[in-house]
Amino acid sequence: MGHGRETAVAEEAAPAGAALGQAVDPWDAPEGDGRRKRSGGGSGTRGGRWSGSGGRWWIWVGRAVLWALIIVIVVNGVRAPFERFTADDSGSSGTSAPGKGARFPSSAAGAFALQFANVYLNYDQKNAGAREEQLRAFLPEESDGQFGWNGVGQQQVQSVNVAGVDVKDDHNGIVTVLARSEDRWLRLAVPVYAADASSLVVSGRPALLPPPSKAALPQQGVRERDSALESELQPVLGNFFPAYASSNQATLSRFSDGAAIGGLANTVTFYQVREIIAPRGPAGERTVTATVAWQLPGTGPSGGGGELEQTYELKMIKKGSTWYVRDIRGATPTSGS
Repeated sequence: MGHGRETAVAEEAAPAGAALGQAVDPWDAPEGDGRRKRSGGGSGTRGGRWSGSGGRWWIWVGRAVLWALIIVIVVNGVRAPFERFTADDSGSSGTSAPGKGARFPSSAAGAFALQFANVYLNYDQKNAGAREEQLRAFLPEESDGQFGWNGVGQQQVQSVNVAGVDVKDDHNGIVTVLARSEDRWLRLAVPVYAADASSLVVSGRPALLPPPSKAALPQQGVRERDSALESELQPVLGNFFPAYASSNQATLSRFSDGAAIGGLANTVTFYQVREIIAPRGPAGERTVTATVAWQLPGTGPSGGGGELEQTYELKMIKKGSTWYVRDIRGATPTSGS
């Protein structure tokens, strides 16, 4: 009787244990027949569950694979829009969009306004009809033929130059011209409409503006001059500039570093190197300024008559014990290094 009771208890407890195992671990294998009894000493199933250690290992492998898959999906989902965003940014920075007014033909508009200003700023009441006829080529149809002038008085300008173009959009701009009339400067703003580079018109009445004011130069000068180099370069440049004035290529080639430098083809005659300014710097390379006195055409060989001083910037290269001129150009007050 006692033995039978133990068997009954074991059979009644088995379903509860099986249900508990299934609730705690949903990864376990599904139960088989819940009424299967244990065989003595076997390692098979218990209540439909795989009870060996190898089965538990495969459960953890499955979980790891699933979590790895979830992580990959999440990472790719976050990275994809970020990469598209950064790709758009890099693409836009590599290729800049055309700016406002990029298609406005500034050079053509400047030349057009220059021709217009030569007619507009020159007027004489004796020839008002001729002026009106010339202006028609620049003005819109049905415009006032004199374009604001009442036909009285006279003015003549000696020179007109384009000072700049203020582009408003692809078709509109304001060209500023500078004109000289006797002892005064005139600055004129001319509005120009351009359908394209070959089709332009003065789109409105011009406006006179104040001429440019004279700027004050900042304090300048070379802090440390290389007086020894200045003395060393005096005979070098004293021979270079006569050849430069006459375009003597044989002599220029001996003083030039590389291709021979072109000259002035006797438009002036060399007179004297008045000053050389050489700042301290590398031993074999220096940029210096030289002030040269030229004799103007018509001046006698003795040096009497017209002279003109000009200042040049020269890049000098030393090879061995000899200095050569690599480049010559106009100078600014800050030249020299």
